[in-house]
Amino acid sequence: MKTKVIRMDREHMDLDIMKMAGDVLKAGGLVAFPTETVYGLGGNALDEQAAEKIYRAKGRPSDNPLIVHIAKIEALDAIVTAVPEKAKMLAKAFWPGPLTMIFPKSDLVPYGTTGGLETVAVRMPNDQVALELILAGGGYVAAPSANTSGRPSPTTAQHVEEDLTGKIDIILDGGPVGIGLESTIVDFTEDVPTILRPGYVNQRMLEKVIGPVRMDKGLIAPDSGIHPKAPGMKYRHYAPKAQLLIVEGEAAAVQSRIRELAEEKILEGNKVGIIATDESLAAYPKGIIKSIGSRNNEESIAQHLFGVLREFDDCGVNYIYSESFDTPQMGQAIMNRLLKAAGQQKIQV
Repeated sequence: MKTKVIRMDREHMDLDIMKMAGDVLKAGGLVAFPTETVYGLGGNALDEQAAEKIYRAKGRPSDNPLIVHIAKIEALDAIVTAVPEKAKMLAKAFWPGPLTMIFPKSDLVPYGTTGGLETVAVRMPNDQVALELILAGGGYVAAPSANTSGRPSPTTAQHVEEDLTGKIDIILDGGPVGIGLESTIVDFTEDVPTILRPGYVNQRMLEKVIGPVRMDKGLIAPDSGIHPKAPGMKYRHYAPKAQLLIVEGEAAAVQSRIRELAEEKILEGNKVGIIATDESLAAYPKGIIKSIGSRNNEESIAQHLFGVLREFDDCGVNYIYSESFDTPQMGQAIMNRLLKAAGQQKIQV
């Protein structure tokens, strides 16, 4: 398969291209597209075979549910059987935006899309290219991140090309994404709304709108027979090729420990990468040092996380050591992704 890469201009949207991409989705094909979070790999959410193509292109386990993307709130009515009042309040506050909600599914949604579950995850992205594509493609687009399963999520069209060229029909290139981390996922099939994946919309922001919201107790073990209710709960995700270790603690102690670890591996003949910030770059004299952003701008850290992990893949490093990032709004989401990328490997100093 030859993959077309088409540059999109949000200021002057080419509706002919959108119609063409929408027709590909309606015919069961796959189209990668930008959202405000990461690039998504879109297929017709109501077509079981399209879901199978998504899993195959990504190399993704078929029990890992897909998120259905919509462009109009009214589209919910056909694919879910109930929308709680608190979910309506969150939709009013955060849609379009980086929030996914889980509801009981209707018979219209195939089990291939939901990973075999009776629930469906839904969101309305805040990106004009994404919204136009969803409408052109019939209104329901299943779209996990547009990367090989397990690899760092794509924040540019070039990342999508690296992983999926020759496996999908079209890549719509809308430039770098804004947020850089996948959406927050809230489960509304529990007694209390439950966060299954943290994101830009944090627990405090949710509770300000609807009251008590709880965090899921943890990940499902990779060898568990339980089906995950949301993407990223069961399997290792976002992983670079190198072994990644996170060091947590007071800043000076963290930097000292990372220097020791890096020097030890370099003396053994290894190529070592270090994830630092603009403020701490000078603390590391040895290794390949990359800044993930500034601690004074936590959104920059989120935006660059996956890109930096991919850059280390290109550098061919054997080990990566990272500082931790307990930032006020997005720290929980950033550390969630970083810990998954590290296979939960961390040390406290």
